[in-house]
Amino acid sequence: MSAFVIVGAGLAGAKAAEALREQGYDGDLVLIGDEQLPPYERPPLSKGYLAGSDAFDDAVVHPEDWYAEHGIDLRLGTRVTALRPSDHVVELDGTDLRYDRLLLATGSTPRHLPGDDELLHLRRRGDSDAIRERFGQGRMVIVGGGWIGLEVAAAARQAGTDVTVLEAADQPLSAQLGPELGQDFAALHRDHGVELHTGVSVDEVRADGVRLADGTVIDAASVLIAIGARPDTALAAAAGLAVDNGVLVDASLRTSDPDIYAAGDIANAEHPFYGRRIRVEHWANALNQPATAAASMLGQDASYDELPYFYTDQYDLGMEYIGLPDAGAEVVIRGDRAGREFIAFWLDGDRHIQAGMNVNVWDVVDPIKALIRSRKPVDAKRLADPDVPLDKVTDQ
Repeated sequence: MSAFVIVGAGLAGAKAAEALREQGYDGDLVLIGDEQLPPYERPPLSKGYLAGSDAFDDAVVHPEDWYAEHGIDLRLGTRVTALRPSDHVVELDGTDLRYDRLLLATGSTPRHLPGDDELLHLRRRGDSDAIRERFGQGRMVIVGGGWIGLEVAAAARQAGTDVTVLEAADQPLSAQLGPELGQDFAALHRDHGVELHTGVSVDEVRADGVRLADGTVIDAASVLIAIGARPDTALAAAAGLAVDNGVLVDASLRTSDPDIYAAGDIANAEHPFYGRRIRVEHWANALNQPATAAASMLGQDASYDELPYFYTDQYDLGMEYIGLPDAGAEVVIRGDRAGREFIAFWLDGDRHIQAGMNVNVWDVVDPIKALIRSRKPVDAKRLADPDVPLDKVTDQ
């Protein structure tokens, strides 16, 4: 009987195990995770769970007994020490586990600053618990104005915590949204009492504060480092797999080894729609890629071509984002930007929509996705007019 092994018991790993069973695989199936908790989704750690409005069980992918019921050998609190592709072996602490097909779903890890190991980071449930325990206990300084930093800032402020956010760029989220839309999130947080410093460089971080390069010292009761994440490719690289900003995979999610696949944050995948590699560190990838990986592991002809998707909730602002714009793309706004009810579109030089972001405007992801996939040029004036239906904004 064949044996499939999945390394990484997060959302991607759990969904891959589920997909393999749904697609008819009835051989041995092992899912390995180094946390003691059953697989869970991570977005609530900086959203509802962190804010205390959602229970942790709501984030759990399946109850722990579901795995045994489906013949899945779930090994929690287990560390994989090495891979031996030539032998088709996964090395655990003291034992070897043979596989016929292997899926890597090891996710990503927070980036660190020098000397910040004792400070707060956010990746796992315990991290979220530790951050929430600091709410209301004095000023929280957050280094980094990306999605995680701003979501934690929102939860902290709503819990009555004084918050300072330090961002190296001129606006928060400028790398993701560009400086123009970054201003909207800067205003949102300042309106809710966040002390936001942009264009600053951090010289030293300590548990009791941060010193900036200009000598300014900001005292803190707690400090969170939220400067992004890096793909956890250590096992893959040590095993000799092709690695470059993630594990390199084709559109079927197969690595440079024909019996090893990768999904989720670590997969730097050839994308059929974009015609190039992309790596996406978002929930939707971890949710949707595993079905393609499972089909490929079972020898089916499959490729992953979903458009990148992301969402955030901050204060009274809800947002969905889909697509992948080029740097310098033109931004067209549709709706009430001042009232924070609008859609932003990113257009390339040929007036093709590359991405869309709906802010407090709902049920528009599918038409935005259709516009992106159509690759039809749009009339920017019609696109900006809320009275023109989205399926009537193209020139063709």
